[in-house]
Amino acid sequence: MAATSAALASGNATTYRTCPRSGLQFERNAERLMIFNAVTAVVALLVGGILAIGVVLTRWPAVHWLAADTFYLVLTAHGINMLIFWMIFFEVAVLYFCASTLLRCRIATPKMAWLAYALMLVGAVMNNIDVFRGGSSVMMTSYVPMMATPWFYLGLILFAVGALIACFVFFGTLVVAKRDKTYQGSVPLVTFGAIVAAIIAVFTIVSGAIILIPTYLLALGLISHVDPLIYRTIWWAFGHSSQQINVAAHISIWYLVAAVAFGAKPMSERVSRGAFLLYILFLQLASAHHLLADPGVSTEWKVVNTSYFMYFAVLASMIHGLTVPGAMEVAQRAKGYNKGLFEWLRKAPWGNPTFSGVFISIVGFGFLGGISGVMMGTEQLNLIIHNTIYVPGHFHATVVVGTTLTFMALTYFLIPVLFKRETISPGLAKIQPYLFGFSMYFFCLVMMGAGTLGVSRRHWDMAFSGAALAYEWPGAAYLMMGLVGIGGLAAIAGGGLYIYITVGSLLWGKKLDQGAVSPRFTPIPPTARTAAAQTYGSAGLVAPGSFVLAMVFLLAFVLYYFINWKYLAQLWGMS
Repeated sequence: MAATSAALASGNATTYRTCPRSGLQFERNAERLMIFNAVTAVVALLVGGILAIGVVLTRWPAVHWLAADTFYLVLTAHGINMLIFWMIFFEVAVLYFCASTLLRCRIATPKMAWLAYALMLVGAVMNNIDVFRGGSSVMMTSYVPMMATPWFYLGLILFAVGALIACFVFFGTLVVAKRDKTYQGSVPLVTFGAIVAAIIAVFTIVSGAIILIPTYLLALGLISHVDPLIYRTIWWAFGHSSQQINVAAHISIWYLVAAVAFGAKPMSERVSRGAFLLYILFLQLASAHHLLADPGVSTEWKVVNTSYFMYFAVLASMIHGLTVPGAMEVAQRAKGYNKGLFEWLRKAPWGNPTFSGVFISIVGFGFLGGISGVMMGTEQLNLIIHNTIYVPGHFHATVVVGTTLTFMALTYFLIPVLFKRETISPGLAKIQPYLFGFSMYFFCLVMMGAGTLGVSRRHWDMAFSGAALAYEWPGAAYLMMGLVGIGGLAAIAGGGLYIYITVGSLLWGKKLDQGAVSPRFTPIPPTARTAAAQTYGSAGLVAPGSFVLAMVFLLAFVLYYFINWKYLAQLWGMS
């Protein structure tokens, strides 16, 4: 406590609010920063969700709503708002939560944190305005030599600088917590996962700067050339790694929700932390699977990265896929749910949207996103689906089912705890994760099915209407794309329901008791619901039900992998 008194005397005076519902302690500056970043993230999600209507109804062949130029404008804005602005604003809020709140300390350099938020906000608004003006419909990948205006790149650069500053504020907050001794032993696993996400974020943002700054200078006319192959190689070090920030962040939230919903500790701290470290070492190398059809890198480099290094990252995800449900199972069995393999799962709180959203996310991320991603990372199989609509089917399974649904689930926990409001329409909140999650399952599956039949990834008109040599698609391709439209609209309805519940709760939800306020941090209450998320410790490895589920996943993975080799054999006959 002496360190705290010194901090107060040095001008870092602040207050700490202890939430009466969770036992979490929120420092005043960190709390406001979390609220602003999370609310801005939801606004970006709203914009991206509205734009998704145009994308879905245009790719649905029977509707084919938007003209070509409008479609590419809408697709660009949808991708950037969903994959960059919604994700990273929310992840910054998660970083501050994992450092300041879970470690019960003040945030480091709040003025720099507000500067980071301002830069991110200005960059996001600037980029959106420029795209909607119609001169920068280059999609999220913005491949050269197809150029956007300078404002497009400047907006992304400002946003990236702000996000980088936010990461350093997060690291500084860890130093404050260590110095002020606000926790004992090692940092909690949830915070450790956030540290991994922030380390990957620094690598990602630096990679983006290496290629986006020259592209910005090219747009200004200050340099004459950016090599397209070099651009693609470096851009994917940024583009793929940005998804790995999402993976590390949403898996950290999985562990948090297991602790909140069940009081669950990780099965093995060392195993889980080792899996997170594998992400740092190998996930960035997996960006090679975006370049398997590119001539700019050698076959040896592709094979080593996708056939060896990538599987270490896959191993990490498979470990988390076992240990997160396993932690839930161990906690449930400790409460007496021991009948058979799956009583612990049947008696889980399925009516709690925080739990149901996370569990639907775990299953969809593993079975749809994980298995399809590994298949795409095999050079020969990649040729079947490269640049087809299978690719967005895969990344909607990882980014939307995995990350977005997890963030939605966490929001239901944060509305009363962080925003101090009662959730409106609790009945709708219960069904929202099911509507959104299962609609996205269906959406991803039929999109991948259409991609297997060869439907192109980005083309405005799959029928090539009016072309002299039009391609005759099988009827199944049109059926699949029609189902993509239906599934997409159902998922958009689920996302709209989330926006209604979230925004409505903040505006009209009953105000809740904010809890006691103190000028200094206090020990974790022993009865706090979140105590398991704020301490170090393992729960044990007795989880037979989770082991059986993991074996089901492994069997599905093997079967799907070899089914795709069968597809390849049909394309390339061998005698």
